[in-house]
Amino acid sequence: MSAKIHPKALVDPCATLGFHVEVGPFAVIGPEVTVGERTSIQAHAVIDGPVTIGSKNVIGPGCVIGGPPQDLSYAPETKSGVRIGNNNVFREYCTIHRGNAEGTETIIGDENFLMVGVHIGHNCVVANKVIIANNCLLAGHVRIDDNAFIGGASTFHQYMRVGRMVMVQGSSAFGKDLPPFTLAAERNGIFGLNLVGMKRAGFNSADRTDVKRAFDLLYRSGLNLTQALEKAEAAKFGPLGEEFFAFVREAKVRGICPYRGKKDRTAAAAEV
Repeated sequence: MSAKIHPKALVDPCATLGFHVEVGPFAVIGPEVTVGERTSIQAHAVIDGPVTIGSKNVIGPGCVIGGPPQDLSYAPETKSGVRIGNNNVFREYCTIHRGNAEGTETIIGDENFLMVGVHIGHNCVVANKVIIANNCLLAGHVRIDDNAFIGGASTFHQYMRVGRMVMVQGSSAFGKDLPPFTLAAERNGIFGLNLVGMKRAGFNSADRTDVKRAFDLLYRSGLNLTQALEKAEAAKFGPLGEEFFAFVREAKVRGICPYRGKKDRTAAAAEV
């Protein structure tokens, strides 16, 4: 079956729609758009500009994908785009802006769930299996790694990164990077490790202990960042501890959020 297009939708004849794509009433699809099979584009959605969308996505009512970036230096003739993978859900009124420079893209991976009113700014990267709750705002060039959970109404400064399996409390705000596996809240605060999430995701006790050792060295040893990184070079960490410190070493643009937790070491060890 070819695409099923509502008679009141506006689909440019140059757009490319895969098999079994559904387009709802009053949706608008521009000429440079490519949509993969079995994607549902619901009422009043607007997709325009160089946008590539994979298969089995749900584009909710009122979503705007491929709009120009909110960047005063952006020139309308700039050729930039949005690239979206497979099996994503974008609920009502999500906005995803295209890149702000020639040849750049805003990228959404696979199996992500963006709830109502989420804004993804230009040149952002959202990896895979990320959940972003209602009314979150990502400024330009933000990266969110796999399996992160972002609580509602949280905001993220441009050029920052959220590590793998980070859990963010709702109504928080961040201008610095969040290392992987951490719990983040309030304003630029790290409050501990997402040990419960790691356990549910199948990480064993040794994995969780490895991350806890890395976390303690960075945040609870009394060392400054340079000293902790130097000591980490000599320490023997497993793959997850190495991943943790690799992230910290790469956080050179915004730096990392400081530790604000009050949980003592005994209680933290009990969680492992």
